Amino acid sequence: MSDKRIAQGEATRRQLVEVATRLFAEQGYEDTSTEQVLREAGVSRGSLYHHFDGKDRLFEAVVEHVEEGVVEQLMAIDLRHRDPVKVLRLGCARWIALVEDATVRQVVITDAPAVLGWQRWREIDERYGFGLLKAAVQMVADAGRLAIDDVDVVARVLLGALNEAAMLVARPETTAASRRQATKAVDRIIDGFLRSS
Repeated sequence: MSDKRIAQGEATRRQLVEVATRLFAEQGYEDTSTEQVLREAGVSRGSLYHHFDGKDRLFEAVVEHVEEGVVEQLMAIDLRHRDPVKVLRLGCARWIALVEDATVRQVVITDAPAVLGWQRWREIDERYGFGLLKAAVQMVADAGRLAIDDVDVVARVLLGALNEAAMLVARPETTAASRRQATKAVDRIIDGFLRSS
């Protein structure tokens, strides 16, 4: 009996996150009401509060859900290439391209820093995007191609550049040419961290 209740609880939580992800992506956090999420998910207010302390905690779960999807897409790059510098470059370029996805743009880039606060947003990013970025930089270092010994410093500087590029790309007025320039700029930053051949 308890296994069935656990499974039902997990299904309800998953349903809430999936519906909320769609609504937050389409309408933004502020314009999405708790009532709308409940209605479209087909669950009671009690079910919501059983899993989340409120709309902000539901949104935090949505951010983590979207970040997990981003990491899955970025990890697929690693499986296709052996050169660690190429993996790093492709991963950075792919992240900038993913910001053009409406869900990533609205949930992770636009709403997350404002709703969760800068510190909490960074904590989540460190578990997902930054962890993956640091692993990619470590692979470059392990291959003897990193000019600076401190992998953490290099990864954090790159993260800052990537976050700024993402925020630029997320703006509605940003042109395709600007998006390409942002990717090239990040490539140049990566070049600066590499040992000269």
